[in-house]
Amino acid sequence: MKSEYGLQMYSVRDLTKEDLRQALIEVGKLGYRFVEFAGFFEHTADEVCSYMEEAGVQISGTHSPVDDLVPEKLDETIAYHKAIGNSDYIIPCAKLETLEKIDTFVKIVNYAQPKLEAAGIRLGFHNHSEEFKTRYWGSTIHTELEKRTNLHFEIDTFWAFNAGIDPIATLERLKDRVHVIHVKDGFPGGRGMALGEGMAPVKLVHDYAEANGLRMVVESETLQPTGLKEVERCIRYLNKLDA
Repeated sequence: MKSEYGLQMYSVRDLTKEDLRQALIEVGKLGYRFVEFAGFFEHTADEVCSYMEEAGVQISGTHSPVDDLVPEKLDETIAYHKAIGNSDYIIPCAKLETLEKIDTFVKIVNYAQPKLEAAGIRLGFHNHSEEFKTRYWGSTIHTELEKRTNLHFEIDTFWAFNAGIDPIATLERLKDRVHVIHVKDGFPGGRGMALGEGMAPVKLVHDYAEANGLRMVVESETLQPTGLKEVERCIRYLNKLDA
């Protein structure tokens, strides 16, 4: 059976910043069946829902800031995400280079997570390479988050690869806390590429995700020559794997 793929909308940010509705339509035409938002550009929840319906795509999740989870903003945040049908609120990044900053982050997410879950929204964290590097306190940022929170983890498999971490071993180790992954390609050093054009173990990641029922969200972020052209090459590559 042909797999269904999602797209992180940051991949087409050259279009979303101008016209979110048209970006969703074009992504749907390419064959992506669900989308992970990277901002709403001041559109109302009703507008976002109507754009998705018109485009024939469903929401997979969002990349949304930790700042919107502080107590004074949390109720409004939950209301918006419920209105657009989002069940995966994923923090895409955070400045966590000191233990003090991790303390603050942990306090916010541990306060917000049960309230989000009561509203049917899972709270997750998306890694880059930095979270897997050993820090001055003797462990990694990711290890601290694993120990000190109940966050789910959206493993970005390229950034894990770029950090020198085996993406498959990481997915297996965190199995119970991973439900969705980023499928991405590129070269060591951090240069991203469309799927099939780099050195990351994309096929191994794809096959593991299929075997373990993980939702696959494509992210390809170099806009070469445009976001849409790049993500078109990505889904063509995935369709070849499926064939």
